[in-house]
Amino acid sequence: MDKLRSMEIFVAVVDAGNFTAAASAFNISPVMVGKHIAQLEATLGARLLTRTTRRQSLTEIGAQYVDRCRVILAQIAAAETGAEAMRSVPRGRLKITAPVSFGTEWIAPAMTDYLRLHPEVSLDLSLSDRTVDLVEEGFDAAIRIGRLEDSTMVARPLFDYAMAICASPAYLEKHGTPQTPDDLARHECLDFMAWSLNMRWRLQGQTGNRNIDASRFRANNGQALRMAALQDFGLVMQAEVLLAQDIAAGRLVQVLCDYMPTARPMNLVYPRDRQATPKLTTFVDFIVERFGPAWSPATDPKKSRETRRAD
Repeated sequence: MDKLRSMEIFVAVVDAGNFTAAASAFNISPVMVGKHIAQLEATLGARLLTRTTRRQSLTEIGAQYVDRCRVILAQIAAAETGAEAMRSVPRGRLKITAPVSFGTEWIAPAMTDYLRLHPEVSLDLSLSDRTVDLVEEGFDAAIRIGRLEDSTMVARPLFDYAMAICASPAYLEKHGTPQTPDDLARHECLDFMAWSLNMRWRLQGQTGNRNIDASRFRANNGQALRMAALQDFGLVMQAEVLLAQDIAAGRLVQVLCDYMPTARPMNLVYPRDRQATPKLTTFVDFIVERFGPAWSPATDPKKSRETRRAD
């Protein structure tokens, strides 16, 4: 027999004062009520009730046990109520990971909008360019750039992740504007060390071989290279999402637009077997609506307003 059901029936017997009333409440026979009580007594090795022809009463052990049963049943009811509430209202903590540049410039500001919409949700945002194991590390969802290989994940497509090459107006005035990829050999190219060798400054139509190891300024962070470009030190090749505001404000000028590598796909992914709680479904819907396939950092109205205010 189900021990929890037996405990519920035992409490009902105590509250109702007899087997017949408890049997009616659970739509079973008084004989079945007796079997549930007998099962509890056999498990405990002690009598719970003393019955006479006129009345029944709790034994000393029965009085203690019924109090414990009430506590256990109340805790179970509270847990079920809490679980049901979490499935009806976005509530709880989300653990999300995103690439550093996109996460810093766009996801972090967007998350404050999401949290204002859902005040009972908390969020941990981890920014990293490595491929995080969502299941092993306990993440609810991730934003990933490039072709997806893990078929166990649900993927929702976002905008294509494009690159841009920029320099400050002062740098271009002093050193000239490159017209073809081969012109890069005569320029200071700021090197992003996190890229593999076959990704560094590889452009369409390039015939020469730019020696990136000769770069005078190398960094493993796109923001550091962006700042060097703003200081008129060289050409920076980074994600458009990182440079879009500087381009819009005229602080950086985009060059070699016709030679940029093909934009890579970007997706929001989460485990296929992850329970579809309101906090996860609302987050997924929010990100897809905000950064879906038609979105562009150059035309985002929210950031455009922020750029104008900053100027």
